[in-house]
Amino acid sequence: MSTAPLRIVLADDQALLRGTFRLLLDSTPDLEVVGEAGTGREAVELTRELRPDLVLMDIRMPVLDGLEATRLIAASPALSGVKVLILTTFENDEYVAEALRAGAGGFLGKGVNPEELLRAIRTVAAGEALLSPAATRALITRFLDSPASSPVAAAPLDALTAREREVVTLVAAGLSNDEIAARLFVTPLTAKTHVNRAMAKLGARDRAQVVVIAYESGLVRPNSGH
Repeated sequence: MSTAPLRIVLADDQALLRGTFRLLLDSTPDLEVVGEAGTGREAVELTRELRPDLVLMDIRMPVLDGLEATRLIAASPALSGVKVLILTTFENDEYVAEALRAGAGGFLGKGVNPEELLRAIRTVAAGEALLSPAATRALITRFLDSPASSPVAAAPLDALTAREREVVTLVAAGLSNDEIAARLFVTPLTAKTHVNRAMAKLGARDRAQVVVIAYESGLVRPNSGH
């Protein structure tokens, strides 16, 4: 039995880029573009109207930027199932950390090849965090250079088991479930279970939010080896 394709909204102020993305995505059997937005405001409105599985979001757009559009989407309980994948011209964009705090599930540079983009869409739509190595370095550098904007209460961290804390540090390092499983000598399913339980206890929307919480809480520190 075939599954329904992932429904995607494209948000970018460059019509040519949207057309390129649409051509790629619509030619892929498990993906379907259901709407296009040229501003952040349009992206939010289309998302509310269409309830896609994922929004492919540019940061720099007129009327409302992608960062604020992502924040509005993530803050809406009615849109809790919608994931946001940020695409931007520069992977070391100063907004990496802010985009993740806003609720983005992943962050990629526009220089990615088609296969990487398709894989990223599927990864983020499935609830996995996705950050390119350059974006991960930028995120860690940002936490190193500036204090946390909103300290995380200790209570949620206290609720984590020792193994869950260990798993959170590995998620913060950008490891996948398979990589975590290999590091801890457990099955991928067990690793996924630990990650999901930690996310639930932390109240994290997805793995990207786990990364933010790990750094803001001090559980993981830049250059700590994780």
